[in-house]
Amino acid sequence: MKAAFQVQGWVQGVGFRYFIRRHAQELDLGGWVRNEFDGTVSGEVEGDPAPLEAFRELLERGPSGARITRLDWYPVESGGPLPFPFSIRM
Repeated sequence: MKAAFQVQGWVQGVGFRYFIRRHAQELDLGGWVRNEFDGTVSGEVEGDPAPLEAFRELLERGPSGARITRLDWYPVESGGPLPFPFSIRM
């Protein structure tokens, strides 16, 4: 299964991407994350349903310095496989 996400709130400058990468790798998920110019963090993730749900819950919480105001999460049906291991894009 594959999903795309965008996280809004206080999510840049708080280690959000590194928090997400570490947990995605622990959950054995593929994909990527990056900071956007509008202050959000976005990415795509791929894996089995249970680890994906755990990952989504981590996105809602974020690291201790983050404040999440909105999480957009939607399935992705097309495209090739995502990078493995999960990585940060600049």
